[in-house]
Amino acid sequence: MDDTSAIRMVLSEILEPDYRVLTADDGRSALELLARESPDIVLLDVMLPDCTGFELCTRIKDDAATSDVPVIFLTSLERMEDQVKGLEAGAVDYLTKPVHPRVLATRVANQLRIKEAADVLRDRDSWLRDEVARRTRDVERTQEVAILALTSLSDTRDGETGSHSHRTQHFMRVLAERLKDHPRFSDHLDGATRDLLVRSAPLHDIGKIGIPDQILRKPGRLTDEELAVMRTHPGKGRDAIQRAEDALGGEVPFLRLAKELAYGHHERWDGSGYPEGKRGDAIPVSARLMAVADVYDALTSRRVYKSGMQHEQAMAFIVERRGTDFDPDVADAFAACGDEFAAIARRFVEEQERSAAEAVE
Repeated sequence: MDDTSAIRMVLSEILEPDYRVLTADDGRSALELLARESPDIVLLDVMLPDCTGFELCTRIKDDAATSDVPVIFLTSLERMEDQVKGLEAGAVDYLTKPVHPRVLATRVANQLRIKEAADVLRDRDSWLRDEVARRTRDVERTQEVAILALTSLSDTRDGETGSHSHRTQHFMRVLAERLKDHPRFSDHLDGATRDLLVRSAPLHDIGKIGIPDQILRKPGRLTDEELAVMRTHPGKGRDAIQRAEDALGGEVPFLRLAKELAYGHHERWDGSGYPEGKRGDAIPVSARLMAVADVYDALTSRRVYKSGMQHEQAMAFIVERRGTDFDPDVADAFAACGDEFAAIARRFVEEQERSAAEAVE
């Protein structure tokens, strides 16, 4: 871009044997040309009718669409401060008139080779980012398929447990979102962990696969002996997941959370839970959240041996036990988002009723 037609003509004669040359005589025309043509390189004078070349170079570099286009200043200004100013504006070279045609052609060719190499690297980086994103999605899908397969296996043993697992997954999402900025939980509930936590949630009862049918599907309350067997399911779930992790040859974050949920969701804040009687912050955060989600769903769901509580009754039960059964802050978070829990439970009931009606038809 130069405001002198004679100079633009000379430059064109030097470069056109090897390149397609487009010219503009002011800053506005130059920007319009850049937007329309996407050139590989820009030769720019400092003195333009409507702005300085320094200003135009800055605008070119500030625009994401043209920021990678190399700019070479070609000007009669020879002062060192002008050269520094041009390079600071983002130019890759600074030539003063008169310039020898071979010097100009060589400088342009060198910058184009550099740009070509940079474009190749940028394309490679973009491909790598896309490939990493694709493989990450594949891993996530594999995890989801594994969860679905294991949960479906659980469903074949106990349909109510399967529905319970899916509902608690939604409850966990609500609690994790509510607590993500809480001072006690923010370090444990970053975005990636929340996502893993929600996807792992359906595995919290996977240990029930190892419980005998006569206990798991008993149409009534369990005896003390049967209850003792039922209480082995957290350990069975953790051990099954651990075996899967061992087969992979190292710790997997996704499975670490799944183990915490499976093993710790029956622990109680005051130490009265099982299997280890852990108390307070010794209980993993994931298990503390699941404890609330699990109990709420158990209270509000109908079983063969009981009717489901109303939402308000279940809320009162959990809030009353803040600081004994449940982490006080988790119980408070539950109380604050109780309407969301009720909406989730209601949606599942409506979906089940609709499916039952369609089956009859």
